Amino acid sequence: MSQPEVVPRAPLALSPPRAGRRWMIAAVLGLCALLAVAYASREHRAAADLRPGGAHAATASRPTPVVTALVSARDVPIYLDGLGNAVPISTVTVRSQVDGKLDRVLFSEGQTVRARDVIAEIDPRPFQIQLHQAQAALARDTAQLDNARTTLRRDQSLTADSLITRQQLEDQQALVHQYEANLAGDRAQIETAQLQLDYASVRAPSDGVTGVRLVDAGNLVRASDPNGLVVITQLDPMSVVFALPEDELARVNQALSQRPLRVEVSSRDGSQSLGTGTLALVDNQINLATATAKLKAIVPNAERKLWPNQFVKVRLEVETRPGALVLPAAAIQHGPDGTFVYVVGDDQRAQLRHVDVALVQDDQVVVERGLREGEQVVVEGQTQLRPNAPVTARPANAPAPVTRATPPVRGAS
Repeated sequence: MSQPEVVPRAPLALSPPRAGRRWMIAAVLGLCALLAVAYASREHRAAADLRPGGAHAATASRPTPVVTALVSARDVPIYLDGLGNAVPISTVTVRSQVDGKLDRVLFSEGQTVRARDVIAEIDPRPFQIQLHQAQAALARDTAQLDNARTTLRRDQSLTADSLITRQQLEDQQALVHQYEANLAGDRAQIETAQLQLDYASVRAPSDGVTGVRLVDAGNLVRASDPNGLVVITQLDPMSVVFALPEDELARVNQALSQRPLRVEVSSRDGSQSLGTGTLALVDNQINLATATAKLKAIVPNAERKLWPNQFVKVRLEVETRPGALVLPAAAIQHGPDGTFVYVVGDDQRAQLRHVDVALVQDDQVVVERGLREGEQVVVEGQTQLRPNAPVTARPANAPAPVTRATPPVRGAS
């Protein structure tokens, strides 16, 4: 039996996926070599920069431009800020005190009037008639009293001669007293009629400015009318009512017991000054809902910058701190060790100085420790500074330097 013929196998060829993997490994190794060369080159440049005269040393020695301000010592007023409203000292609705026809209106709307100025007239004739009647009654009763007194004198002499009884004399004396009482009543009637006649001329009860006229001439007015004739509001001076937290009341009361307290009033956004006055009152109770107390100030208002019910901002000066060190609030920086500033020394280098801030008011800061009067503090450019860095200082009120562009060279491409 013959054996089967064995056919020799050809060698296996390399599969395409295994060849691609080898190329990927070669590419990664080449990239790592390039990164190693780049890192070595950068380290070499950094070492060169650190040598004297290198690029880093040149950048570190270049002065940083900054803006500075002087630390000044002056008396600083301390304010408490509040919000309030302008409230007229007096607002009066003028009403007629007698009934009658309104003859004349003697004011124009918006007119400034003084107390006791006649602003309207009511028909006075009924009151003049009442006055004449009372005067006539007074004359009649005066004649009766004179006659009764004459009779009394005669009866007294007759009684002395026992020609009339004592009872007749006493009756005549009572009649004299009755006429005297009638005379007193007549005088009261005359005064009442004169008062009614005076009420016919309607007068302004206080200084102020008239509002819209509520009744025209020719109308019948009564003392019981609810609307009245006109409303007069006093605008000068004006009171301003504002609120402060209850925690500040002890401080305010202590200062008020020593001297009058100055009050500054400005518009709602604080951009316009509306007047300066004096604190007149601290309310006698605290609002439990808001934990605040009301205060009232009296402010001259000749220019009428304040208007009734106007919303205003109020600053109450409670004390003045003498000789306080003051600097702009922009100079204060905050770090992990507290507040600090950069001070520019005589060597034109920035010195980091820790300071204790007493208070911040508007754009100014009062410091207690850490600075001296006349030192220069950096107010702009602090973010680019580090301790002992060289600076180029420019005062805050000095104009910034103008950088001029170099003109191109003629003929250059």
